[in-house]
Amino acid sequence: MFEIRNLKYQEVLEIPELSIKPGVTVIAGASGSGKTTLLRLLNKSISPTEGSITYNGTELKEIPSVKLRREVLLLSQQPAIFNGDLRHNLEIGFKFQNKALPSEKAMLEMLQQVHLNKTLETEVRLLSGGEKQRLVIARVFLLAPAVFLLDEPSSALDDVTEESVIRLVVEKARRDGQSIIMVTHSKAVAAQFADEIIELEDGKIKDRGARS
Repeated sequence: MFEIRNLKYQEVLEIPELSIKPGVTVIAGASGSGKTTLLRLLNKSISPTEGSITYNGTELKEIPSVKLRREVLLLSQQPAIFNGDLRHNLEIGFKFQNKALPSEKAMLEMLQQVHLNKTLETEVRLLSGGEKQRLVIARVFLLAPAVFLLDEPSSALDDVTEESVIRLVVEKARRDGQSIIMVTHSKAVAAQFADEIIELEDGKIKDRGARS
């Protein structure tokens, strides 16, 4: 899937070699270790200072950014919630990507899959924090990328809600044959859901391995 060679980004990252295979990969490490920077490099939000990254055999610099981001979708630590109703929030990603809008049936089915039992006319201001998280997940699943880049996707949630949200994302991605590369500080999340864990320290790979 991703192959990294002789990668440097400013003074933040230095990775001589790294392969990220399909499945669920967790990027772990302390704050400031380069985790978010690595995610942003993988979908061309930023570009390497040196070295190369390839995606399915093609260097990222040769892939148009819009095309890449349709396949490799980055969900930031503070995902955008837009004023208005659920319909607007589900459709807006398609407008940004110049894609045909999903049908009402598809949107309602996705809300059911993420256990958000609300109408499309429900105002987002009426949602709890956990419900907003599920709305964002519904939006990214509707966009159907091949790879999800998730930056601390449940950082604002309590432990119980965090586990249920991550489980929902991982189980659906595995059912649909999609891959996840996820940044998390939670060792419990990494141990429970990752196929492989890559630990960064001071911008370098400290350790990597399959889940024990």
